[in-house]
Amino acid sequence: MSAARKRVAVVGVGTMGSQAAWRLAARGAEVVGYDRFAPGHDRSAAGGETRIFRSAHFEDSRYVPLLKHADALWERLQQETGRELRRLTGCLLMGPTGHQQMATVLESIAEHGLDHEVLDAELLAKRFPQYRIEDGDAAVLDRRAGFIRPELTIQTAARRAERLGALIHRYSTVREIVPVAGGVEIRTDAGTEHFDTAVVTPGPWVNDLLPDLPWEVDIRRLVSAWYVPTTPEAWFGEERPAFIRTAPTHCYGLPSPDGISVKLGLSRALHQPAGDPNQLDRTVRPEELDIFSELIGRHMPDLHPDPTRLSVYMEGYTESSRPLVGPLPGAENVILLAGFSGHGFKLSPAFGDIAADLALDGTSSQPIDFISTVGRTEA
Repeated sequence: MSAARKRVAVVGVGTMGSQAAWRLAARGAEVVGYDRFAPGHDRSAAGGETRIFRSAHFEDSRYVPLLKHADALWERLQQETGRELRRLTGCLLMGPTGHQQMATVLESIAEHGLDHEVLDAELLAKRFPQYRIEDGDAAVLDRRAGFIRPELTIQTAARRAERLGALIHRYSTVREIVPVAGGVEIRTDAGTEHFDTAVVTPGPWVNDLLPDLPWEVDIRRLVSAWYVPTTPEAWFGEERPAFIRTAPTHCYGLPSPDGISVKLGLSRALHQPAGDPNQLDRTVRPEELDIFSELIGRHMPDLHPDPTRLSVYMEGYTESSRPLVGPLPGAENVILLAGFSGHGFKLSPAFGDIAADLALDGTSSQPIDFISTVGRTEA
């Protein structure tokens, strides 16, 4: 069946769903999207003003070809819409020279020929004085990196999909996804619709919508905090890269596009369980800021220790930290994208394109064997 004749539902028009809707509509599919809120909302994982884009990867060099595919699609979406969704400012990947993640990122750079610069502790301290450098520290500057605007990106991708013919049902919660002969039924409070294929991107609601999923997705509550520097010229000068520190406490940060504050975030190990995603606790308690205060005191003493803004979001993590991408077992017409474990936003155009491949053709030329649901036994 050709793409133009396939009717595809997209369940969840957020980080992944908005991109999938765009890529499906661009290929001539009849696309109908459903979202319990509306594209660009801040109730799950997509809020917070900025996300990091990077070409080098700490965790697994197999992501690099997908990052390159995403890179090209970021450029295409910006060109098609005329919106600046991403700005390349670089990203500093910092940590002890002997740390495994620092070794992995150098391996991925060498393997894929990525544009980068290695800075020893002396050069790092001279060029980026806002950081307190410890003995044995080094850094890699990933030049093909920077920040993404998540809320704007989701709205822009969704609107682009609509301009290409997609229909998006806002504030329409999907209650059930039912594989049937010849396709899939999508059931909402408004009734039931039949589709050839469904792309399911439910974010933190994955366990609610798919309670019999054979893999565990752990939903965690994230806190982002914004701090004002006392010497803004250090953070907002000619170079203003995002940064990631591997150890002793894994954290990341982004100078805000407005040139006023610096956003800080933490790794999975420091996130608390989210509980019911429909009742997310969005109040940040004072004791939750202790770890941020410790990080600032140890590594970024230029930042004022009291935050000016706090936000809470959710993300889904698999046991292996690798996402679930592919058909549901026993339901080849239901394509799942879930459990991105904090690595999803920079890759979202690539995953949207892969979802379109799988929904329309049943296969993808992208190298996804290591994240595919096909034959997968661990999460």
